Amino acid sequence: QVQLVESGGGLVQPGGSLRLSCAASARFFSISVGWYRQAPGKQRELVATITSAGSTKYADSVKGRFTISRDSAKNTVYLQMNSLKPEDTADYYCNAVPAVLGWGQGTQVTVSS
Repeated sequence: QVQLVESGGGLVQPGGSLRLSCAASARFFSISVGWYRQAPGKQRELVATITSAGSTKYADSVKGRFTISRDSAKNTVYLQMNSLKPEDTADYYCNAVPAVLGWGQGTQVTVSS
């Protein structure tokens, strides 16, 4: 099964930017792939999706601020996050959409002054 490794999280001030990466152990772009996040005490939610055709979709809460992209040659999916807000604080994960693959360890994003 494809294994996923997320990276790029950290502590950033409100209004700042981060770029998350998700490296896959094998090609997985024949399916839709998404970034999910789970804030403390909340359920995991899907925030961005990229289809096999390259179409993208975003949750309303991140639309206009986050951009999902992929590099097929590197088997990697990215999430560019701009204009970060404290409510974006969460653990971020990538997975297929729907989430049929095993979860990686995630990467923590903290937005705080």
